[in-house]
Amino acid sequence: MSDETLPREAMEFDVLVVGAGPSGLTAAIKLKQLNPELSVCVVEKGSEVGAHILSGAVLEPRALKELFPDCDPGLIPLATPVTEDKFVFLYDETKAFAMPTPPQMHNEGNYIVSLGNVVRWLGQQAEELGVEIYPGFAAAELLVEGGRVVGVATGDMGIGKDGQPTENFQRGMELRATYTVFAEGCRGSLSKQLMTEFKLRETCDPQTYGIGIKELWEVKPEKFQKGLTLHSIGWPLKSDTYGGSFLYHFGENLVAIGFVVGLDYTNPYLSPFQEFQRYKTHPAIAPTFEGAKRISYGARAINEGGFQSLPKLTFPGGVLIGDTAGTLNVPKIKGTHTAMKSAMVAAEAIAEAFAADKPDEVTAYTAKLKESWVWSELHQVRNIRPGFAKWGLYGGLVNAALETYLLKGRAPWTLKNHADHDHLKKAAECKPIDYPKPDGKLTFDRLSSVFLSNTNHEENQPAHLKLLDPAKAISVNWDLYRSPETRYCPAGVYEIIGAEEGHPQLQINAQNCVHCKTCDIKDPTQNINWVVPEGAGGPNYPGGM
Repeated sequence: MSDETLPREAMEFDVLVVGAGPSGLTAAIKLKQLNPELSVCVVEKGSEVGAHILSGAVLEPRALKELFPDCDPGLIPLATPVTEDKFVFLYDETKAFAMPTPPQMHNEGNYIVSLGNVVRWLGQQAEELGVEIYPGFAAAELLVEGGRVVGVATGDMGIGKDGQPTENFQRGMELRATYTVFAEGCRGSLSKQLMTEFKLRETCDPQTYGIGIKELWEVKPEKFQKGLTLHSIGWPLKSDTYGGSFLYHFGENLVAIGFVVGLDYTNPYLSPFQEFQRYKTHPAIAPTFEGAKRISYGARAINEGGFQSLPKLTFPGGVLIGDTAGTLNVPKIKGTHTAMKSAMVAAEAIAEAFAADKPDEVTAYTAKLKESWVWSELHQVRNIRPGFAKWGLYGGLVNAALETYLLKGRAPWTLKNHADHDHLKKAAECKPIDYPKPDGKLTFDRLSSVFLSNTNHEENQPAHLKLLDPAKAISVNWDLYRSPETRYCPAGVYEIIGAEEGHPQLQINAQNCVHCKTCDIKDPTQNINWVVPEGAGGPNYPGGM
């Protein structure tokens, strides 16, 4: 018997939660609040709780206060009450115009937070209630028996690049449970398998995504405006490309700045990372960072499909919650409150299932979510994001105004979403984009940025970025699209070598990967499959990110 076929040790729980993000930890906490006797385990691929968490973020504390009625969100490290909202239109590289802040983006009563710190705080609350949390263990395999999910297996450790066990080999562990809650975040690798195996997307629109790229800076005190949130649309993106920025002043002299590009863009020469660097040079933005120090960097894909892209949420043995399900409210630019509420609703349904006859499928979760404020909130704004995809920036703004002020979400129609990967035009149809070189002060290259993400992977392991058909890397991606993966990846993972000699080859620098999942989403033939690397691999975002 080879090492890979050795039987795995197993642990049994009542409920297993995959992912220690806001929704996963909230589900675990709510379950223990409802029934302290339940055994609840959370498994997390990051090296610690919060290591892989990346978001803007402005927290609407509604769900948090439902979970902990006596909680003061201001006690979470770095949480800062919002004091002022600004919304600007960047007309071109020099001009900017103030615009009315859309109602969905009014942040009175909300907090600018480090979402990593929020989940670290939630992790402490969960452990105090008796939840077992295992960071550094990647859920790599679904356990399905008799058509029912019975848990997951963590990945084997110590597999070499050649696929053979090394002297450090350790067999993964089976984590079994009556119910498994999938809270992997956007485009989770196991959740993607669940969607296929249980046909969870048969009756919904395709999910559509954006990539969010973020930096954390320490700015000069005279440039700091504590509690300010500033959002922008427009330049440097063209009007046919969805996207925008955020800039949040929080803590003491900290500024979180980020840029989001909808992954339904069409020009294969577009680089979201480079667009972000250009954005920072605008006269309305750059002065904030004079004499400042960049502290950290990261990137993450986000769900943008909303209401009409919600999949079937239950299947035999488990449920989908939070960003795994796609509960982000795009017009609000917020998803933590909806993710947490979906988790609380799921926990209530699961607790009731244990109190009854433990049905195979907790269908009550879907019914309860439809009765919650999450459902009505997402339904009300369902036509805003797809309006930008259908009519571009200016038409999208008109549609958003009509939906918000006149129709108030009661339109008798629902606009459709689309798959992002089939929107790229051929390279021959598009003009290359000439991006300026970084200055090393305000703008940077990708490799120096990845260094600030503290990304680390065990070098001697198989690449976790799999090409289903390696030949397509050249015959399709290079020949037709000039390898867009070398531009949409924010970490320099993909590189074409040998092109000048007439023998282009794709080199995959998997050790750079910040786990954003963009390649898994945007590849034109869906030829790139992102799977989990060894546990604890990937970015290690500090408090503040």
